[in-house]
Amino acid sequence: MTRKITANIYMTLDGRGVFPKYPGSDRTMRTANALFRHMWISRYDDVTTVVMGRRSFLGHRRVWSGKARKPSDPKYFFDYSHFLDRVDKVCLSNQLKEPGWENTRILKGDLAQILTKLKREKGGNIIVEGGPRLVQEVLRHRLADDYWFFVMPVVYGRGPRYWSKMKEQNTLKLLEVKHGEDGELLLHYEGIP
Repeated sequence: MTRKITANIYMTLDGRGVFPKYPGSDRTMRTANALFRHMWISRYDDVTTVVMGRRSFLGHRRVWSGKARKPSDPKYFFDYSHFLDRVDKVCLSNQLKEPGWENTRILKGDLAQILTKLKREKGGNIIVEGGPRLVQEVLRHRLADDYWFFVMPVVYGRGPRYWSKMKEQNTLKLLEVKHGEDGELLLHYEGIP
């Protein structure tokens, strides 16, 4: 069985790869909301590799590693941290020498070759969890089987852009739409070869 590659994309309505504040976004919930459960918790058992760019990796390590947890954090924070601590993490970087996080490989080179090699390895599915530059490459070269867009209800006007010039159109097939309690949308698309 071939491993499936999913690209996770977190963006504002104007396509910015930032996490701005909006009403409800800074509320810490004691239990995971429906979107978090659907986007992450329901996939803990079938995802065994998470691929990140360097900045995304460093941010996740700082905020989501088990070492970052505080006793007052909700249980689902600990569960998510445990998931990230145990999965095979691939950090794409030409600069980082030591990952500082268990179960991490640092790889550099052609993204298509790296993802092709990962797909052939044993294991469960793969999530590409990165910023705009990484996701642009995944979209440009049609490297993912599906895409999860987490869209925040903000027109931000600054920050890195997800969308830039492409050589050709890339059409996706909508599989599902989920609405968040604070105006977020989770759009799940399948890539069309």
